[in-house]
Amino acid sequence: MNARLRPQRIKPMITYQHPDLTQHPPRSPRVRLGGYAHLPRLLDKARAFAAGKNGSYNYNCPLDQSFFGFTGIDHEKLLAEVKQGKSDTEILAWVNAHTARSPLDVAAWSAFRTQSVPGSSDHHVWFAESIKTAAPGRDDICTYFDLLDFDDYVCFGGKA
Repeated sequence: MNARLRPQRIKPMITYQHPDLTQHPPRSPRVRLGGYAHLPRLLDKARAFAAGKNGSYNYNCPLDQSFFGFTGIDHEKLLAEVKQGKSDTEILAWVNAHTARSPLDVAAWSAFRTQSVPGSSDHHVWFAESIKTAAPGRDDICTYFDLLDFDDYVCFGGKA
């Protein structure tokens, strides 16, 4: 086959096995792994944290803590597994081996997290102010996941 006709392998711009969150955001909290919303984002942050490339993203933030509380998994133990260089598939198997949650529990929790909105009046005020400051006139940012996706987009050069 002619070398000019061979398909070229394109090096991916984002390497999720070794994410650099100073250069790109983690995956959306909507992306699921084994049915768990937010788990791929949590793994991106853990891998970046372990490599010292987490930028402004915090491993074990309140949303991460929600995952750990739901699964009963200790964040330090998960981080130790991530530091071994395990793939998403291997981490998922480890998570499933260390939680008593059923697939139905996981689906319900993920649906809840995906639709989660501010609960208290203080959170409503903070949420509204965040949108008003970053994107005046936007009325489509309703859930925490909407706000996270929007913030990731804007922080890496997107226009509100």
